[in-house]
Amino acid sequence: MTEAFIMMGGMGLIIGTCLAIASKVFYVYVDPVIEEIDELLPGANCGGCGFPGCAANAEAIVAGKSAPDSCVAGSSELAATIAEVMGIKIEAKEPDIALPGCTYGTRDAKIKYSYDGLSNCQAAAMLYGGMKECQIGCLGLGSCAAACPFGAITMGADGLPVVDEVKCTGCGTCERVCPKHIITLSSVTRRILKEYTTNDCTTPCQRACPAGIHISEYIRQIADKNYHKAVQVIKERNPFPTVIGRICPRPCENDCRRQLVDEPVAINFLKRFAADYEMKNKDRVLPFKAPDTDRRIAIIGGGVEGLSTAFFAARLGHSPVIFEATSKLGGILRTAIAQYRLPHDILDWDIKGILEMGVDAKTNQTLGKDFTIATLLAGDFEAVSLAAGGWDSRTERLKDNPPEEAVPGTYLLIDLLKTGNDNAYHLNIGKNMVIAESGSLTPDTVNTCKQLGAKKIIVTFKCAKENAPLSGETMEKLEADGITLIFNSTITRLSGTGNALTEIEISDASLKDVVTIPASTFIIGSGRLPELIFFSPKADDAEENDATEKQIPADQLQWNAVPAYKNPEHGHSAGLIAEGDVITDFAAAIRAIGAGRRAAASIHKIMYDIELTLPDNVITKETILQNVDHVERITQIPRQIMPLTDINDIPQKAIEIEKGFTEDMALAEAKRCLQCGLICYSDHLADMRKAS
Repeated sequence: MTEAFIMMGGMGLIIGTCLAIASKVFYVYVDPVIEEIDELLPGANCGGCGFPGCAANAEAIVAGKSAPDSCVAGSSELAATIAEVMGIKIEAKEPDIALPGCTYGTRDAKIKYSYDGLSNCQAAAMLYGGMKECQIGCLGLGSCAAACPFGAITMGADGLPVVDEVKCTGCGTCERVCPKHIITLSSVTRRILKEYTTNDCTTPCQRACPAGIHISEYIRQIADKNYHKAVQVIKERNPFPTVIGRICPRPCENDCRRQLVDEPVAINFLKRFAADYEMKNKDRVLPFKAPDTDRRIAIIGGGVEGLSTAFFAARLGHSPVIFEATSKLGGILRTAIAQYRLPHDILDWDIKGILEMGVDAKTNQTLGKDFTIATLLAGDFEAVSLAAGGWDSRTERLKDNPPEEAVPGTYLLIDLLKTGNDNAYHLNIGKNMVIAESGSLTPDTVNTCKQLGAKKIIVTFKCAKENAPLSGETMEKLEADGITLIFNSTITRLSGTGNALTEIEISDASLKDVVTIPASTFIIGSGRLPELIFFSPKADDAEENDATEKQIPADQLQWNAVPAYKNPEHGHSAGLIAEGDVITDFAAAIRAIGAGRRAAASIHKIMYDIELTLPDNVITKETILQNVDHVERITQIPRQIMPLTDINDIPQKAIEIEKGFTEDMALAEAKRCLQCGLICYSDHLADMRKAS
């Protein structure tokens, strides 16, 4: 017995010694800050932070790979506590919420296949591609509900997921398990930044709308007499509903599926009805905003595009300030449209709604005269967006007076040609010059530039050399005179210091090459200044701290300028005045609204270091989508005709020609909408509503 105790004691001593040595050799240090943050996290391990569990997220937060507010199951107080532990400050985080994106469930859809033994959406999608004719539509087997760690999703009677907004934490589990991308995370920011893709259940009218308004949804709200909700839906993508309801060219109606039966739905007149209801009741509908970011943005130009940029920037949580050269906001909507089409009080109503979103406006403030890009960036503005308008609006303002140097070192081609060899406008022409898209006027442009002191001249064309608007003889003569001609190229970035242009970036489309060249003057062959976004280059932490302690003077401040990302129809194009870019004024206000949203989205992405690229599967007119070529079981219903004012009642007062729909007319017209999805539509809705 004694020997056994001695043996066991000896073994224990040996094991203890080995463990002691191992603890020294294999010792793993655990950062107490990580431990403290791990204890603060709720332990849900839902994966919504993007890491496999709360412990991994705690490590990522300390390493700077995850934000203090990355825990979707935690509160804002938790995020503030974690930030305090880290010794940093955080911006308020906008909550995400799951959003189902399918119109009709399996109960109402036409069944394509029947499956036995499958109760899982992923398995059904992999084996059969889905159970509905629509390749996007919800499979209805409830994988999202089963996977939700917070019990926030149930399957409704129509076979579609229903989200409890109170329980939903925006963890994204449902989005990850859905094989059809039917249920996705949504927020104000996500919706503003979003371009429609082939994963989305979009309607023909929605895809045709330059602003991308969810048309069928606001018409559904009108049919249900929920007019304020209809305006809320419209303002998700359009801050000018009352204006656009009067002047839109209505491209959406050209693609309305209802015309396969009789006539398109009067989509725009219904928009006007809902917007007029809001105005007549003086009950302003303000769309949702993201939390304040305390980031100030300057927007040059108070026309449709500038106002729209400010509206969407405010909704993203930023603080936009509009600088308008004239005494009133509105641009050519105020000066070029007769008041019997668009009375000024209607325009002012929509503009006031934009200002009520938290937009500040300063009138009689001219870029290049009262302030410069550099003075704005050297102040408290983080970015500057240029939406100065086209030749029409500038001519209205300037008459025959010389143009201001709005963008450092940059002038329109027409300004150069009008200033002439004697430089009547006193343009500041430097030694190194780049000319873009001067077309057949290139020889005259080059000669004028030489007369004004330019020594090195580069001319860029986006077309190939064989398609150039110049004869071979002319090109040879220009090159013999020392002029550099560059083809298949476009300008992708301007850079400068203070109020001076210093560099221009040229991208070669054929060689996929980018070069940066010194330049002091830039001449652009378009009828308006390009829609540029100006910002200061990002500094490293040491430089940023130094800059915080010692503010950089405006004349020493470095800046870059890039264009916003393109309209998806021309997303393949790059640089300034590329295919699809606006080179004079916009053809329609609704297009300027779409451009304003993209400008606001681009500003947001630049400030948060998000790449300015479109998704690979973004929808364009060339995208092949499921659609229908006929509809069935639809009763013909005549379209409502807009009532007009008697011509004798329109003296010189601002009495509108079109009176607008009455409520009965609007309800009757709204009931004509087929409530389409991608290929689905309500083939019994018209009869049901007619019977009711």
